[in-house]
Amino acid sequence: MQYLSIRYTERLAEAGIMPSLGSVGDSCDNALVETIIGLYKTELIYHEGPWKGIDHVEYQTFEWVDWFNMVRLLEPIGDIPPIEFENLYYQRQTEEPAMVVGNP
Repeated sequence: MQYLSIRYTERLAEAGIMPSLGSVGDSCDNALVETIIGLYKTELIYHEGPWKGIDHVEYQTFEWVDWFNMVRLLEPIGDIPPIEFENLYYQRQTEEPAMVVGNP
């Protein structure tokens, strides 16, 4: 697969076409998205089926996304939900910096 990816990228360059995805680790890297889709399928789609129809899948998807972003505890950020971490980040951005007292 990697060889095909290299050849594909080379062919795009030969044709003067910019690829739609960037290099590993940049903002266009889709590895994170693929990881989230894998979690979604494992935790919801395969685990909770069979499904009654598209409306059922859609509703449960909304529920899962809400849980994923608002409720689940994420150990690398201190066992708090992602939304709480994000809110703390933005709160710190608007706080006044502390005055440093010392020798002039």
